[in-house]
Amino acid sequence: MWQSIQALSDYKPSQPTPTDTNVFFLNELNDFYAHFERDNKETATKIASSTDHSPISLTYSDIYTALSRINTRKAAGPDGIPGRVLRACAEQLAGVFTDIFNMSLAQAAVPGCFKSTSIVPVPKHSSPTCLNDYRPVALTPIIMKCFERLVLTHLKDSLQSSLDPHQFAYRGNRSTDDAVSIALHSVLTHLDNTNTYARMLFVDFSSAFNTVLPSKLITKLRDLDINTSLCNWIMDFLTNRPQHVRSGHICSTTITLNTGVPQGCVLTHDCRPVYGSNTIIKFADDTTVIGLISNNDETAYREEIKHLATWCTTIICSLTPIRPRSSLWTSGREEEVHMNPFTITEWLLSLSHPSRSWGPTFRRTYPGPPTPLAWLRRLTSAFSS
Repeated sequence: MWQSIQALSDYKPSQPTPTDTNVFFLNELNDFYAHFERDNKETATKIASSTDHSPISLTYSDIYTALSRINTRKAAGPDGIPGRVLRACAEQLAGVFTDIFNMSLAQAAVPGCFKSTSIVPVPKHSSPTCLNDYRPVALTPIIMKCFERLVLTHLKDSLQSSLDPHQFAYRGNRSTDDAVSIALHSVLTHLDNTNTYARMLFVDFSSAFNTVLPSKLITKLRDLDINTSLCNWIMDFLTNRPQHVRSGHICSTTITLNTGVPQGCVLTHDCRPVYGSNTIIKFADDTTVIGLISNNDETAYREEIKHLATWCTTIICSLTPIRPRSSLWTSGREEEVHMNPFTITEWLLSLSHPSRSWGPTFRRTYPGPPTPLAWLRRLTSAFSS
């Protein structure tokens, strides 16, 4: 009964706060959240400016619209300025921030106070026992979120035609249903041919957002012919970022980060997908490699897996401790296919049936398309019910 009442009233119990809120504990948490910084050996340098690419410019109307649309229920960032103040004073502040934002874009430099992040640790369960039991909730300045949305509009216009059509996360009018449909269509169409089968590899990356290297991301953006000035601005935004952990009124020591993309920011979700006869289907960092195999020749599929493993090593991105899963698909009309397992990085891939990804459960055997009589029975059953 109580569960029904809570569901109807949308009751959400308050999250417990860390019991140990001394500075030493918060410093430990801050170092734990920033431990990917130790693996970054790359030097982030800006690209030489090009005369062909002039800095983007924002208008008073752009800034005013962004300020007037601020969600006042969002928590304030490290600057302590609530959204309701920025929204209420949008007309008075729009002119000031227009000058600040345009100067930032022209110089490809983001003010340090705009890049600061305050992390609030939230326990994943009622009795946390280690640092990993605290989920980091990042709070960034609300005014910077407005700035990012304006920049993101220009970035999306340039990236729209260049993004991988098989990336289904953080894109309008796309969902996991679309990813599943493409995966099933690719496999089932291939299985209509004789002497064929398909292999599907489901992988997930560990801390995908925290391991992004700004230098490699900017190289990707330049390869996509993004404005040089905008690339340098994004580089500055992702480097020299002050971060501290806060619990109540107690804060840890501030450290500076040059690795990863802050998950409390607007640009994060569009930066991460850029940083990444076989088909590779992605939903954020959930990735599926589909091998469409004929005549028992898996050469191309296994080469693609090797490329994936090499790419993981290059960008310092590791797979999750939960082992990647490999699935074998056959049409059910041929003899059973016996395949040898293979490895990707340190994981031994063996076949697992069924496999679950993006929500639904994938089965290994495809019995072939329904006959016209089967379709007629389905229609009759649907109309009679």
